[in-house]
Amino acid sequence: MATKFDAENAENLEDIEKQFAVKAVKQMMTYWGLLETVGGSNLKLTPHDDDIFNTLLEDFPEFKDKENVKVIKEEEMKSPEGKKRWRDFCEKFNEMDDYNFGTMLRAKSDEEYTEENTIFAVRIQFYAIEIARNRYGLNDWVKK
Repeated sequence: MATKFDAENAENLEDIEKQFAVKAVKQMMTYWGLLETVGGSNLKLTPHDDDIFNTLLEDFPEFKDKENVKVIKEEEMKSPEGKKRWRDFCEKFNEMDDYNFGTMLRAKSDEEYTEENTIFAVRIQFYAIEIARNRYGLNDWVKK
């Protein structure tokens, strides 16, 4: 008999958390390596980049201004209103593999990954913000 899984009350298993962390760090390092060699403006992250970018601009019109993509404020992203907006956005991509897998996102596009400049986010948030940053040329400095 199957039981309902209650994510809110599930205990965290240390080995599983470590495996998630290793995968997130590998993804972060791979992405940084791509920025260093290919450059953001020339990078395609998924076959769905256009759809992700257009949906981001529909759901978050403030990101039409590249200045608002340069710095992501974690407190806004994770506020009750921010969580709802992002959850609604993310669910539009629930057919994508690992769309809600945890990953690392840089808070400021003009800085490298550091402890102070890293936000834990889900993969579709990472894709949306980094696709926008790449299209606006905000990550091109990494290759230079």
